[in-house]
Amino acid sequence: MLGSRGGGSKQSGMVIRTVAAGLVCLTAAACTSGGSKAGGDSGTPTAGGDLKFATSVEPECLDPEVGARDVDALIDRNIFDSLVEQAKGGTFKPWLATSWTVSPDQRTYTFTLRPGVLFHDGTPLDAAAVKATLDHAVDPKARSYYAASLISAYSGATVVNATTIAIHLSRPSRPFLQALSTPYLGIQSPKSIRENGTSLCQKPVGSGPFVFDNWAKGTSVKLSRNPKYAWGPPTAAHTGPARLNSLTFSFVSEDSVRLGALTSGQADVISEVPPHDVTVVRKVDQLLTAPEPGAVYTLLLNTRYGPLTDERVRKAFQRSVDFGKLVDSVYAGQYKRSWSVLSPATPDYDKATANSWPYDPALAGSLLDQAGWTGRDAQGYRTKDGKRLTLRWPYSATMQRDQRVVFGQGIQAEAKKVGIDVQYASEDPGKLGADLNSGKNLDIFAMSFVRADPDILHFYFGSDQTVAKGGGNMFQLSDASLDGWFGTEIATSSPAAATTAVAAAQQYINQHALALPTYASSYLLGAAHKVHGITFDPTAYPLFYDVWLGK
Repeated sequence: MLGSRGGGSKQSGMVIRTVAAGLVCLTAAACTSGGSKAGGDSGTPTAGGDLKFATSVEPECLDPEVGARDVDALIDRNIFDSLVEQAKGGTFKPWLATSWTVSPDQRTYTFTLRPGVLFHDGTPLDAAAVKATLDHAVDPKARSYYAASLISAYSGATVVNATTIAIHLSRPSRPFLQALSTPYLGIQSPKSIRENGTSLCQKPVGSGPFVFDNWAKGTSVKLSRNPKYAWGPPTAAHTGPARLNSLTFSFVSEDSVRLGALTSGQADVISEVPPHDVTVVRKVDQLLTAPEPGAVYTLLLNTRYGPLTDERVRKAFQRSVDFGKLVDSVYAGQYKRSWSVLSPATPDYDKATANSWPYDPALAGSLLDQAGWTGRDAQGYRTKDGKRLTLRWPYSATMQRDQRVVFGQGIQAEAKKVGIDVQYASEDPGKLGADLNSGKNLDIFAMSFVRADPDILHFYFGSDQTVAKGGGNMFQLSDASLDGWFGTEIATSSPAAATTAVAAAQQYINQHALALPTYASSYLLGAAHKVHGITFDPTAYPLFYDVWLGK
């Protein structure tokens, strides 16, 4: 989701309890590609051992329908199972559901459930539990904005019998199965929903391979093996309980400290290896990588208020930065310059966007002249009617990662060359939230968001996806052309029509400079040589069900 990896990402993955509170997600989430094995897997798997995983950010909430950060999903995937599994290539396989049918009008999905599945509290996972989970996701009292946005078409469910549920939609929704496959809609115990109420964040009860043990605030979350587990996903390498005895996630914000924990043996696996340190990891440990799908780290531009309402100014800003050179410099060749808001790892990414808006400072200058910014002040910045061309870009320092501050300063320096004053500065999260709510006191907001479905574009730019509605349309853009393509993408039963609509939306966003995609990242995971069997799911989250420890 929003985000960052590790959890609070990349002024990424969003979701937004109030914009101010949701900033933690928005600036933190990002939120890899699907289902491939990536790590040491030689030898005979053995059971036992306690794996220590160090990640950069602490979770916000382990209620899967409420927690929207990447780190929430990373941990919850081990506690909660899903109705279906997204496999490589964007196909879907049975998991808790053994089969399903779709009505001719695409508004009713009827699932047959696997019998005999138990939650960690001993209650059965049945059709009533699925209904309770989905009802919880859309319940305004739960404040589960992101999960609710994933199934915005949900209008209710009918329990046919213990193993059959009919889920009703108010409109066709092509991304519905993908939404159900995510940890954010993991099925949880209805008993826990009833009894734990507002404490669900701290008391997650699912049916997954690991059971929640404890959460030492500010330090770690520990999970223990579920000895009764016998319903793993179909792409798993084994059946039965997980191989590890326990899985502990510790929270280590400093990159250098996290790296030191790996090389010293204090951690078995670490997230977010700094790109400049990949050679260090390769020398002494394993470096495992997976490209992240979804929305790349993107500068969203305010087209409703301020200088960027003028498309010529947006295009001048777009062409003023040598993103290729900047990305290579800051990320040591580990990340790639982006041409589309969609990552190349995302289904329906449009290859035709490549090289479609190259660095061109001369064109940027000409566009600014046409827009009337012809004057220069003493510092060399463009002026019009005595006013400097200023773009305000605030960020929350506590949520920055991935050297994004350095990257932002690079953009600031590049824009200055053509006379644009980018005011890139840290701001208190409360103030930043208020600015986002008003939409009038900032010109740029940057984030990334991990999702293995092109509907992330709709989430970012659909007029029905404003922050107030749980979406990521930060500046309340309303564009009839985009809404038309998103409507086709969501409702069509034709894969070709969806692909065409998504491609048109990507090209339109670039042509009108509605946002500036910058770089596509990969999940960079460091692991000790004794760690075997790590895989990545379609959203690039590392999976631990099959993991085992050697000598």
